[in-house]
Amino acid sequence: MTIRMFCATLSTLALLSTGVAYAQTATTDKPAAAKKVQAPRTEKSLECSKQADAKSLHGKPRKKFMSTCKKA
Repeated sequence: MTIRMFCATLSTLALLSTGVAYAQTATTDKPAAAKKVQAPRTEKSLECSKQADAKSLHGKPRKKFMSTCKKA
């Protein structure tokens, strides 16, 4: 009876410890993916942004305006 209890306790502890081990492992992919390099903004982009601000555009209308403004 004591050997069965010992084996059951040992297997339970093994299962619980593997969950803790996986929870503590750090992944190296996430910090690298979080750091995205943004391209510097051009003068045309900044000028279009100022015009959109003057017109109080936000959301989809701003995005559409910025797209057409940069192409012009």
